[in-house]
Amino acid sequence: MTVLRKEMFDLPKGMIYLDGNSLGPLPRAVPDRVAQAIAGEWGAHLIKGWNLDGWMAQPARVGDLVGRLIGAPEGSVVMGDTLSIKVYQALSAALQMRPDRRLVLSDSGNFPTDLYMADGLIRHLDQGHSLRVADPEAVADAITEDVAVVMLTQVDYRTGRMHDMDEITARAHAAGAVMIWDLAHSAGAVPVDMAASNAEFAVGCTYKYLNGGPGAPAFIYVRPDLADSVAPALAGWLGHAAPFAFDLEYRPAPGVERMRVGTPPVLQLTALEAAMEVWEGVDMTDLRAASVALSETFIREVEARCPDLRLASPRDAGQRGSQVSFRFENGYAAMQALIARDVIGDFRAPDIMRFGFTPLYLDEGDVIRAADIIEEVIRDRLWDRPEYLTRQRVT
Repeated sequence: MTVLRKEMFDLPKGMIYLDGNSLGPLPRAVPDRVAQAIAGEWGAHLIKGWNLDGWMAQPARVGDLVGRLIGAPEGSVVMGDTLSIKVYQALSAALQMRPDRRLVLSDSGNFPTDLYMADGLIRHLDQGHSLRVADPEAVADAITEDVAVVMLTQVDYRTGRMHDMDEITARAHAAGAVMIWDLAHSAGAVPVDMAASNAEFAVGCTYKYLNGGPGAPAFIYVRPDLADSVAPALAGWLGHAAPFAFDLEYRPAPGVERMRVGTPPVLQLTALEAAMEVWEGVDMTDLRAASVALSETFIREVEARCPDLRLASPRDAGQRGSQVSFRFENGYAAMQALIARDVIGDFRAPDIMRFGFTPLYLDEGDVIRAADIIEEVIRDRLWDRPEYLTRQRVT
């Protein structure tokens, strides 16, 4: 069954967008829906919008939409804040669940912010915790009985290497550790079944494959049997059991609602809620099959045309997320040359050219045409120009 629905996205004519793994494109339904929220809700209703327009319920309502794509039961996902905040919440709660252990295990394929938040939390707690960072290939064997929490990003943001969620979660539980998954490069990209994995926590962002727009809010999943007992370190007003009782002492809300912190970003949640309409009727198994087909075509075409580019992603599609990365000594300049020719990917230091594959708006013709342009840029050294060699702030 086809999952292509290019007509639902507002993509510039002629552009081949291979960067949805960093920022998804604009769904056509979003501008009108956000305009309605601005003028018809905020403008017309003002503060009444919290009740009249359902603003206060948005984090849970949109959370259920995201939850459907990650195999999470209804009522187990809530939206809000940034991914960094959600990592902090999940990790602090997980450490409290294992008070007799002091080790957090992650890997070098994890996104830096996750490691930064872990390091900051450990320093703040000042209780003798430590962070162990293993190689991605060795992390499963590093799960020993002194580990309190295993915290991993399922899909490596640089190479697309994908961990086996069920296997690693089972190993963590066998060792008595709590499992946290970062789904930033998984949600909307690969099939995920949080319920089947039995992991305690998951977090993720929504501006990549979910097309929520720049700065779109993050999500957090808490396994339902734990949701009424986890203790959030960031105990915000809207995570209180009765916010408008204005109690001076914190009482956590029931279930995952206790993981709410501050005021919902209504306009950004509205954009995300409208963007989620593109997922209606999409089967993640079908989407995954289409993604693999596009990725395999891209690898075959690029390798045949550009021998100077070396595949950095796993060759086995089963071990790869919905992105393909190539190493090239002049990768930054080459990517700038591609962007100037409307083939949009991105660069990750030190030498990775990264391309994302989203079958909702990409087809085989797009992939072949991208390979044509990549071949031209590399073969003719079109990247070797001063304007492409100067590093910009965002790569």
